[in-house]
Amino acid sequence: MKPKYHAIVWALIILLLCIGIILSIILYQNGQRYSLLCNLPNFLLAGITAVTLIYTNQNRIRYIAKLNQECNDAESNTIQQLPMGMCVLDETGSILHYNHFFTEQVLNDNDLFGKKLQAQLPINILLSEQKIHWQEKYYHVTAVPYHGHDRKLTAFLWSDITELEQIQQDYKNTKPCVLIILLDSYEDLIQSAKESAKLETSVAIEKLLEDFISQTNGILKRLKSDRFIVILEEQHVQLLIAEKFKILDEARKIRVDEKNYVTFSIGVGHGASNLQESELLAKQCLDMALGRGGDQAVIKTENGFRFFGGVSKGVEKKSRAKTRIVAGAIQDLILNSENVYLMGHRFGDLDSIGSACGLAEAIRQMKIPVNVVVDPQKNLSQQLISLVKQEMGADLFLTPQQAIDTITENTLLIIVDTHNKEILESLELYQSANKVVVIDHHRKNVNYVDNAVVFHHEPYASSACEMVTELIQYFKLARQVNSCCADCLLAGIMLDTKNFVMRTGVRTFEAAAYLRKIGADTVKVKCLFSGSIEIYQNRSKIVSSAEITGCHAIAIAPEETPEIRLVAPQAADELLNISGVNSAFVIYRMNDSISISARSLGSVNVQVIMEQLGGGGHQTMAATQMQNISTEEAKKQLLKVLAEIAEAEKN
Repeated sequence: MKPKYHAIVWALIILLLCIGIILSIILYQNGQRYSLLCNLPNFLLAGITAVTLIYTNQNRIRYIAKLNQECNDAESNTIQQLPMGMCVLDETGSILHYNHFFTEQVLNDNDLFGKKLQAQLPINILLSEQKIHWQEKYYHVTAVPYHGHDRKLTAFLWSDITELEQIQQDYKNTKPCVLIILLDSYEDLIQSAKESAKLETSVAIEKLLEDFISQTNGILKRLKSDRFIVILEEQHVQLLIAEKFKILDEARKIRVDEKNYVTFSIGVGHGASNLQESELLAKQCLDMALGRGGDQAVIKTENGFRFFGGVSKGVEKKSRAKTRIVAGAIQDLILNSENVYLMGHRFGDLDSIGSACGLAEAIRQMKIPVNVVVDPQKNLSQQLISLVKQEMGADLFLTPQQAIDTITENTLLIIVDTHNKEILESLELYQSANKVVVIDHHRKNVNYVDNAVVFHHEPYASSACEMVTELIQYFKLARQVNSCCADCLLAGIMLDTKNFVMRTGVRTFEAAAYLRKIGADTVKVKCLFSGSIEIYQNRSKIVSSAEITGCHAIAIAPEETPEIRLVAPQAADELLNISGVNSAFVIYRMNDSISISARSLGSVNVQVIMEQLGGGGHQTMAATQMQNISTEEAKKQLLKVLAEIAEAEKN
């Protein structure tokens, strides 16, 4: 029976029931209480109702069965025609069923029934959700498990998200990024050039940048004579990264004269959420590039910074305007402090301790209590410390623990010859100080002191002693510093310049001339570099064991060599005297770590090499430390880095 007739049947039954009830009441009232006629309508009605119910129930069962079949057919047809892929796997990952979309779009009409899905497609069947790239399309795959009576099945739904991925990729590619390009020391570079040379240089620079920007859809704007701002889309920044900023190499081809050429420092505002943040990142990256000597591009990443270029020497600035301003600021901080602590890096050398002692003498003349914080045992300047104790008093020096115990809220901490938190003489002392000043010449590191009131950083300076010598000339002192102070500062300059050979500029000789003028004794300073016969013999052993690879000399120091921290750098310097050697590396064990001391004559940037091994330093002087490794393994890693750099330069 069709559903539309059910209501009519039940209406007739109810009508008959009502008629029967009415007849029964009439007969009952007429006294025919026991008459068969009285109950006849009810019997009749009951029979009709029973028959109707049986018939209706049978038809309902038939209808439900038919409806269920139609629903199953509709479900199966719908699954087959779904605008998304579907496949069903058993417990072993074999394909039991799939629809038309999956066959046509994913499988390209191939029959994979009964085969392992993971063997055919790049999918992990253990994940509930995942994104898959397959045949130039992207799919979002969702797993729907089903636990039956005797087996476990999993249905995978494949949604085509290629268009969405393309939109997201277009959004990322067209995201604007800010680049700030600075011409390194441009004013100093062209100040002595002819007018025609200045014009040619300026035209060549602008043509280079215009050619560069014409290959993109970005904009270029000149802010100052030596500064440009560029706004590019992310896709063009990625191309620059892929090309390793070859614009840096093109810039070096622009020569002002026979000796001088143009270099760029580029800060890249990459990965920011808006233009304002991108500009801020670009400025931070530019500061990092300048702090590392310029001629490089810097990009901020999630794990720090990424560097490109940096193959040329930093251009020395001839102007001392910045030094004069910094000297005034530092002197004001000193005069407004209760006392001053001076601290360098661990295992302090002549430059670290010498610059601290020289600055301490100048602070003493300001009538401010001052101390030099140094570990009395773990340092490389025992002779210098002994000389200073004789001339300036033993109370000048404090151990790190003594300084930590006596530091106050109004103590000024001056850090010299380093800006890296990880190699400070005492990290705890730095963390306890409220006011910090940094004076350093090393190329900027990622882990730099970021809370300094004054951060005096000159990567082109030869040494921290040179920087301190320039500062004390601008201090307002009652009299000149004594000759012992001059000896300390001159010793540091001679150490870092290898007796005025390496990293020596005009201002280096001017600083040395000033120190000689105030009483520096060159013979006394020379004696500070003297060593025992055992040190000389150990140095000779390391040099004699060196191997020459191309233009590189590599030596492994014997185990447990006495005073290896002092001997290894000296041996590396000695190796540079060999004909054809442009860089030297001495590998040695120190406690539980392996250290590499690297030196070069300038044509090889050992800083870049050591950075790839986890270290850093200068272009001509760098080092690194490696944990859980042998000296032979360290040598293999060094050779691998040298080979990669040589291959990159060749390409």
